[in-house]
Amino acid sequence: MIFRIPSSQQSASRYVSPFSIRPFKLFYSDSNPPLNNDVDTVYRIVSSSSSSKHLTQSLKSSGIFLSNGLIDKVLKRVRFSHGNPLQAFEFFQYTGNRKGFYHSAFSLDTMLYVLGRGRRFNKIWEVLIDIKRKDQSLITTRTMQVVLARIAKVCSVRETVESFWRFKKLVSEFDISCFNALLRTLCQEKSMKDARNVYHSLKHDFRPNLQTFNILLSGWKSSEEAEGFFEEMREMGVKPDVVSYNCLVDVYCKGREMDKAYRVVEKMRDEELWPDVITYTSIIGGLGLIGQPDKARDVLKEMKEYGCYPDVAAYNAAIRNYTIAKRLGDAFSLMDEMGRKDLTPNATTYNLFFRVFYWSNDLRSSYSLYQRMIYSGCLPNTQSCMFLIRLFRKHERVEMALQLWNDMVEKGFGSYDLVSDVLFDLLCDMGKLVEAEKCFFEMIEKGHRPSYVSFRRIKVLMELANKHEAIQNLKEKMSGFGSSTQLSGDGEKHTETSDPNSLNVTRVSAN
Repeated sequence: MIFRIPSSQQSASRYVSPFSIRPFKLFYSDSNPPLNNDVDTVYRIVSSSSSSKHLTQSLKSSGIFLSNGLIDKVLKRVRFSHGNPLQAFEFFQYTGNRKGFYHSAFSLDTMLYVLGRGRRFNKIWEVLIDIKRKDQSLITTRTMQVVLARIAKVCSVRETVESFWRFKKLVSEFDISCFNALLRTLCQEKSMKDARNVYHSLKHDFRPNLQTFNILLSGWKSSEEAEGFFEEMREMGVKPDVVSYNCLVDVYCKGREMDKAYRVVEKMRDEELWPDVITYTSIIGGLGLIGQPDKARDVLKEMKEYGCYPDVAAYNAAIRNYTIAKRLGDAFSLMDEMGRKDLTPNATTYNLFFRVFYWSNDLRSSYSLYQRMIYSGCLPNTQSCMFLIRLFRKHERVEMALQLWNDMVEKGFGSYDLVSDVLFDLLCDMGKLVEAEKCFFEMIEKGHRPSYVSFRRIKVLMELANKHEAIQNLKEKMSGFGSSTQLSGDGEKHTETSDPNSLNVTRVSAN
């Protein structure tokens, strides 16, 4: 059942759920952006610098004015091209140490993201302590979430919570918004069980508010657990809003409890909280789960009749229903309809098809769709790349795999770490040493360490080709990541030095 939305409440836009806040995106801008060629020049200087002294001299000799806008763009490029975190850190420190200069919030959060992705956690605290002395207002809950998300990806819940408490000495107000940032991080990077346990252990230190409950409600998979938190919310006198009810609708739809979902929608209407595009998207997904993709498509039409217009996520939900049902003709029809409605398909849209083509071993359709994706200007994400590279590996299509890799290097998408292992397996199996060596060095230049499995495979090929100088070059490049490779007898083993920046999140004092 669909309900009419009063004109005062109608909106074609999608708000962001407190749980599904997308991984750190950059929303700041500069009113006088520098010329693109200046950004290119500075980026090349940063990415090719061999030392802090070399970086400083090159930037000074370039004569380019390093404005906030230019720095924002350079760091953004480092982030999306998976650049070397230490080179970016040197650039950030040099520009920030100029007299009278203050970094923007954009630059700070981007720098922290890059360092976190490179597991340079000591550098993160170094940056934060320095920023606190200069301009504490730049350290926001968004900053907290950037840092905690990177820590939570590789560290334990305990270490994540310890890092959270360190922010008490860094932020101007350590309040419920900070606690909510921690819970959101745990929901996204750990498990709902972890988030629930932390919530119960710390809720007496921070009085939960509406956003707290919405974050927790958004993550539950079972209706019983969600209903329990909904009841606790009411007992504390916190009134549910549209987000709260949408969380409950979503749980019911994912649990195939469509009758309960519709009853919640009825209750929303009774309380004059009108269903929005997220409500309908959940219903579309739920109808697909119970095998009613055509009825779900009808919801797209009904939405528009009641003043709530579908967005990309709503169309993706409807397309997913048809791909699950193996009705690709209907799925592509909806994708074409998106274009007519001025909605641009995203990587998630394409992945719905890539998944079907991968499991049906359809190489031709996968590569054709990839070409269409690139031509349309939609960059693949890591999931897209993995569907493709595994299929290329299976069919031993070196040229296709190299095209994907070259696009990744040129356009800055996908995970080098994950894709490279499959790519090097393919190249080594096919005896493509020149290509493997080229890709190996490209990965290192981007600041990513190839796996030791890949290193050993390429090294064996080099030994067979008597390329001893190239082997030494590879070892030197790998040692730049704080590791050493040793030969022992007729076999090989490697040992890694302890990198104090890798996982240590508690050594540097925030005082």
